[in-house]
Amino acid sequence: MKFKFEKLVVWQKSLDLADRVHNLAKTFPRDEIFALTSQIRRAADSVSLNIAEGSTSQTNPEQKRFLSIALRSNMEVVGALHLARRRGYLKNDDFTEVYSICHEMLLMLAAMRKKL
Repeated sequence: MKFKFEKLVVWQKSLDLADRVHNLAKTFPRDEIFALTSQIRRAADSVSLNIAEGSTSQTNPEQKRFLSIALRSNMEVVGALHLARRRGYLKNDDFTEVYSICHEMLLMLAAMRKKL
């Protein structure tokens, strides 16, 4: 691995989150494709992309800023999960699984920020 972020467990888990969300969003109704489907996918992708971008920062405060953006994107995924479940697009088991991944991501991102 040539880039420092590729070694981060939090980044690797963020890829798993993005893949899981992408696959779940395929089951959303077609009329949501430009709304909730797109929103939840972009939010999930944003978590890993901001971790990667922040890892190239020259200063700890700058890296913290990108981790904060990743954290907020993670929270956006959680909000979208709630909407999808309320609208009947997700089974409770799928909601619980991805919600748990998001909670794990929250803890990892917060710990990483605190460490800087």
